[in-house]
Amino acid sequence: MAGAYHGDVRDLLRRLLPPTVPSFRRFALAGIIANTVIMSTGAAVRLSSSGLGCPDWPQCSKADVVASHNAGQTLLNTWIEFGNRLLNFPLVAITALVFIVAWRATRPGSALAGRRDLLWLAAIQPLGVVAQAVIGGIVVLTRLNPALVSLHFLLSASLVGASVLLYARLSDFPAAQVGRIRPELRVLSGLLVIITAVMLAAGTVVTGTGPLAGHADTPRYHLPLEGVTQLHADIGWLMGGIVVALLLGLRVSAAGPRAVRMGWIVVIGLFVQGALGYIQYFNHLPAGLVWVHVTTAVMLWIAVLWLFFTLSNSTFIVQQQVAVPQRETETADR
Repeated sequence: MAGAYHGDVRDLLRRLLPPTVPSFRRFALAGIIANTVIMSTGAAVRLSSSGLGCPDWPQCSKADVVASHNAGQTLLNTWIEFGNRLLNFPLVAITALVFIVAWRATRPGSALAGRRDLLWLAAIQPLGVVAQAVIGGIVVLTRLNPALVSLHFLLSASLVGASVLLYARLSDFPAAQVGRIRPELRVLSGLLVIITAVMLAAGTVVTGTGPLAGHADTPRYHLPLEGVTQLHADIGWLMGGIVVALLLGLRVSAAGPRAVRMGWIVVIGLFVQGALGYIQYFNHLPAGLVWVHVTTAVMLWIAVLWLFFTLSNSTFIVQQQVAVPQRETETADR
């Protein structure tokens, strides 16, 4: 009886989680979406001063199963914080499924046998979520220490980056669509990734210095708000110069339409991000608009990473030799 049960479970897993490249890619995309959503809702928690809604972490309101009112928190604050915490459950489930699919897809005889890089990238995601939960609890226990909040945000950005890299390594970039990318343009796209990461870090310092760092008694960076805001803006202008130069280089070289299109997406995304930044600053940092600015920053981060992976397609293409095992696996699943 037990053997029949385990056989049924294995059959169910084989049908629901087939180790094929297309199915693996779909789960990787779900990982990107889940990590992006949790970053956006996490930003809403801080910007709405809801970050202390779990005062006795890790119990979180002790006997209460759902959100409960805590001192200094409005009902809206309570539900914003609880909603973010609740979204961690589907995030854990999705990242665990990504790892399971990666494990099945990289076993000997499977579609991507031997691709240990994919397994490690998939393993980073559930492990990163656990690390995020621990850091998040420490953030609350330290009353929203700004350095720890910045670390919390940047770790989330790193998990998004790992998710995008996993998806890119499972994606086939047709040579005709990418074209021939000059080496200096690839270097420029890598520099853009680094500068974008610096911009995200500077953004956390701006928030940790200004009025939206949390409650009135929340610790802050002891820095001049105008100075760190100007630095953040200067990094944005540097990004603008790099991405315009990159786009012009793609247009006048032998780059394909996919590469040029991604360049335009990054240019437009950066323009929108910059416009939001200046609008929010001159309107005295309304929390809702700042939240939109943070969310679009995460989306810009994804676009910049995808541009880099597109231009570096020769490194990340799934090798053609996996095509035959993939077809054999799909036939077996049917």
